[in-house]
Amino acid sequence: MTGNEILALGMLGSFFVLLMLGLPVGLTLAVSGFVFGYIGFGPLLFNLVPGRIFGSVTSYTLIAIPLFVFMGVMLEKSKLAEDLMEVVGHLAGNLRGGLGIGIILVGVVMGATTGIVGATVVTLGLLTLPALLRRGYDKGLASGMICASGTLGQIIPPSLILILLADILNESVGTLFAAAVIPGLLLAAIYIIYILALGIFRPDSVPAVPLAERQAMSRGQLWAKLARVALPPVALVGAVLGSIIAGIAAPTEAASMGALGSILVTAIGRRLNFKVLRETIESTTKITAMMMFILICAQIFAIAFRGLGGEKLVEDAFKWLPGGVAAEIWFMLFIIFILGFFIEWIEICYIAVPLFLPIMQAHGLDLVWIATLICVMLQTSFLTPPFGWALFFLRGVAPPEVKTSDIYRGIIPFVAMQVLATFIIFMLPALALWLPKKIGW
Repeated sequence: MTGNEILALGMLGSFFVLLMLGLPVGLTLAVSGFVFGYIGFGPLLFNLVPGRIFGSVTSYTLIAIPLFVFMGVMLEKSKLAEDLMEVVGHLAGNLRGGLGIGIILVGVVMGATTGIVGATVVTLGLLTLPALLRRGYDKGLASGMICASGTLGQIIPPSLILILLADILNESVGTLFAAAVIPGLLLAAIYIIYILALGIFRPDSVPAVPLAERQAMSRGQLWAKLARVALPPVALVGAVLGSIIAGIAAPTEAASMGALGSILVTAIGRRLNFKVLRETIESTTKITAMMMFILICAQIFAIAFRGLGGEKLVEDAFKWLPGGVAAEIWFMLFIIFILGFFIEWIEICYIAVPLFLPIMQAHGLDLVWIATLICVMLQTSFLTPPFGWALFFLRGVAPPEVKTSDIYRGIIPFVAMQVLATFIIFMLPALALWLPKKIGW
């Protein structure tokens, strides 16, 4: 091992040490990259950084990010989940687990509209967890359903992860969006099957909505309200995704129409006012600035790590693996899974994925399929105890009677289902590749 490779390992170690000390991730990336890069290269590193940063932040694809963030935050402010849960809970009727299935379906809709995991988990936690407990749902199961459905936005388009991966892998955003549709729905279907099975084998853990509560509103009123609260956002998402996948509009063009459409949907729901608009703009600015800051700092880290021979270290680590290409893919997914405990998906996309990319390309693997596997695995890391971010989000809004141990206990079956979904997509690449090929991407 050369001196520079030792420095590369030292840079990785310092990154995690600084992270554990509580420094912001962006600063941790920049500091470790600058220090070890300067030791290895001297001032030469600083000459390379401006061009690399300029090339990254001026990517046309990234323009879609603030527009999709605006669309998601605006729809979250429109209280979409609150209205949907009220209707779905009543429509579930006497079906055991019906309210839980409703939460999964609302998670699918919110994932397609907001795509912001923290906002979705917190919103569902505030709105549905007390109601589930009041109706006799098991505390762990209720917590697990909320966390799992809240993270569906990681893979259901328009996911921000897919936009960043499209830029990193040099793939079309529309292609990745199309590839993620079936896996995302597959995952939601697995959750629903599990809840239905609980309704059969453990009915006490998922009781039906009481009859008196269901009779408070007529069937016709329920369907009318469902059409009013669900059709506008679903139509908006369908138009945005459909225009991208069909090649009618570029992602940035569709995102701009989505942002405008979210304002109209909120106005239709009579929730649009100056306060909501101001809060949406502020949240969008903060989220976008955070993402761009991490992107800039990640470029410094990436230049130093590659220059110090870090890529060769990664390639050598893969060569030592027995089991061929399959083992290498699962090793990559395992590393991403572990990293998901400690750092955000943005950093993983910009640090880890580019390191694995040459190896995947050398084997001639379909990067669209690989991107889908990465998305599902990143979603799994959001749920896994003890560091899953979705668990922390829910813990912050859960009632006092829900203990952390309840949340950890309840999420384990859903993590197992995530792993099952990853395995199915690995064994059946057509789940990710059929739709892009069908529409000619």
